[in-house]
Amino acid sequence: MAAPGTSVTDQLAQLDAARNLVLGDAAFYPQIVQGILPIIGAKARLELRRWGAEFLAETFASPALPTQQKEQLSVLVLQTLQELLEIPREDAGVVKSVVQAAASTYPLVFKHIINNPDDTPTWEKMAAIKSNILRRWDTAAAGVRVCCIKFVQRVIQTETPGVIADPRRPDQNETSLSLVPRDHRLIPPRNLEAEASGLLDRLLNVFLENTSDAVLVNATLNCLGILIRTRPSIANKTLTAILNFNPLKQANSPMTPKLKVIIKSMERTTKALLMNVNKRNPNGPLAGRIQQYIERISQSTMEIFQESSRKRGAPSEPTDGLDSIKRARLGAGTSDRSPIPPLPPGPTSIAQLYTLTGDEGLTSFDVQQLPIDLVVKITLPVLYQLDPGVLGDAIDGIRSRYISLARTQQTTTNALPLPPANADDDEDDYEPDFEPTEDTEQILNKIDNAPPEDSLQPQEVALGPFTLPQPSPLSKEETEQIGKGTLNRVFSMMNVLEDPSLVKKQKSGLNRLAASNYDKDAWITVITRLATRPSAGLEGGSHEGVKSEDINGLGVTKPISLSDSIRETLYLYVIEDFRARIPIAIAWLNEEWYNDKVQLQQQSLNDEDYEPITQHYEHWVLKVLDGIVPYLDAKDKVLIRFLSEIPGVNQDVLERVKGLARDPERVALAVNVLHYLILLRPPVRELCIDALEDLWRNYDDARGPAKKLLTKWRPHILEQQAANTNGVHAEHKEHPPPPVSMQHAPLAAGQ
Repeated sequence: MAAPGTSVTDQLAQLDAARNLVLGDAAFYPQIVQGILPIIGAKARLELRRWGAEFLAETFASPALPTQQKEQLSVLVLQTLQELLEIPREDAGVVKSVVQAAASTYPLVFKHIINNPDDTPTWEKMAAIKSNILRRWDTAAAGVRVCCIKFVQRVIQTETPGVIADPRRPDQNETSLSLVPRDHRLIPPRNLEAEASGLLDRLLNVFLENTSDAVLVNATLNCLGILIRTRPSIANKTLTAILNFNPLKQANSPMTPKLKVIIKSMERTTKALLMNVNKRNPNGPLAGRIQQYIERISQSTMEIFQESSRKRGAPSEPTDGLDSIKRARLGAGTSDRSPIPPLPPGPTSIAQLYTLTGDEGLTSFDVQQLPIDLVVKITLPVLYQLDPGVLGDAIDGIRSRYISLARTQQTTTNALPLPPANADDDEDDYEPDFEPTEDTEQILNKIDNAPPEDSLQPQEVALGPFTLPQPSPLSKEETEQIGKGTLNRVFSMMNVLEDPSLVKKQKSGLNRLAASNYDKDAWITVITRLATRPSAGLEGGSHEGVKSEDINGLGVTKPISLSDSIRETLYLYVIEDFRARIPIAIAWLNEEWYNDKVQLQQQSLNDEDYEPITQHYEHWVLKVLDGIVPYLDAKDKVLIRFLSEIPGVNQDVLERVKGLARDPERVALAVNVLHYLILLRPPVRELCIDALEDLWRNYDDARGPAKKLLTKWRPHILEQQAANTNGVHAEHKEHPPPPVSMQHAPLAAGQ
């Protein structure tokens, strides 16, 4: 159609002329389609490919072109459509148009294959196009995915049995699986029906996913209407999936304008589809459920989107003659701010000066009846959301009122009547004598004899040092309450800060400082050291320089330590979610162990009569174990990590581990913990082997797993046991027990 040397602009102009020609007369479609296929191929310019893909989509969607001619042309364009889809990173506009053309040609090619079962190349091209489109369905852009949904709808509609209107006229029937012979070689009905069922499940899966893409949901709903109407065999399945879909599912999230549009669009599309279904088949099996669904979703939508309208009154009529729509359209510069009403005539009170509303109910309301905390809760959000322009207008209105009121009072003062001129002649005749009674020389002598001016100035007052008085002593209950409040605030920071395992941070090496970053690890370090270090050495009673009757002059008769409160709170915090917070417990117990060792060292360096210190590590490690052991299951690795990272393991700890063997399901856990400690903690290896031997001797369920480990670590125990067992068997062989009758003979004689 276009010469090879023609520019792209000229080629597009000629192609547009060809399009106008076929729009005027559909008889030219076959000639034009066959003529443009070489021009719009995979090697053409992007502009030509885009125009050609759009033209092919328009051609097969045109109702003016007869179906028979469409079927003939569909076979010709398959090669071009396949080549355009296989171009790497093809333009989205080209792909969308090609998918639309493929959706229109699929039933035509399907019908061609029904009538020509030996045309294998044509069906292979169509199958390649279908596979390419299905691969793009979940990964392409939104516009392409919408076109893929339409293509899938046409495939399902074609590969599903349809209704045969007139068996005598097969050409007039809709293309469906019902027209395919049972023994068709290229398109066996069983395979196609299974493929259609799988594609339908994949299409309906959009209602099960937690997706917020309203475009895909609406596209799916729009395609399902045709399937429900034309394919009764899958109508119930499709309607059930729609009835289980909740378009208002995202209403629990913070309501933004975008989310409102998304929810409204999905809700309206769903309602429109179901109302159309009920209108076409009011006596259907699901008509009642559909009507209930529509009523329920309408009520829910009203409750969600009218919540804001309940809080605000209806907008008043505009005074400028423009409603909101005209104002937005015409861009009228009208303001929604209410004018400041003028002051009432007569004397004005302070309340009237600052009143900006004309509502009598609000004016007569006594705000002093409200508690101050409620007033603060109401005022702060209102000031936060208040428009600065409205606040400025209100301030300007109050300022103008004040100025006008001041001018009115000044005018009233100036307008007061003056007294008459002859009211008091005696006072008018009086004229004071301002002439000095002394001459100039006497005045100068008086000035010379006057004291100096410096002596008349007041003397400076010397201020002594000011010292604040001592605060009143706190009681024990007040001290504990203040300490608990501080403790709760510190622990609240751990819930706010982000989990350190989710944050990538640079390793500082051996020279790092503890609690140097404002993160969760830093607060854990602060809390564990608050529990161990501040009160170190104060729990044992009075010490040198600290009286038991009065500590630091605060009048406290006994040193009150919050360490135990911190430990108890820290313990409850760990036990609440011990699997995730076991590193906190390990860090805390390491601090306790370190503090105990430092105190023991300090005690050895001081006098011999120094009171014994309180040891905390053993008590709290056993308490943590008692808290987590009842909740461990057979596959838990938390206990192995905990016992491998705490600084000390003693006999009491191993007794807790052996207690797991009382539960047959947790015998393997107890044996694995002991095995791990035997391998990787040599200082406690003998204790662990003793515990393992105890399990082997006293717990029948643990005998088998423990025997395997004792074979390596204490084989002599097993050999000794085997020797004892063999000796018993040998003794039984040498001295067999008497027969049963002889055993009961004395009993019979005694009777």
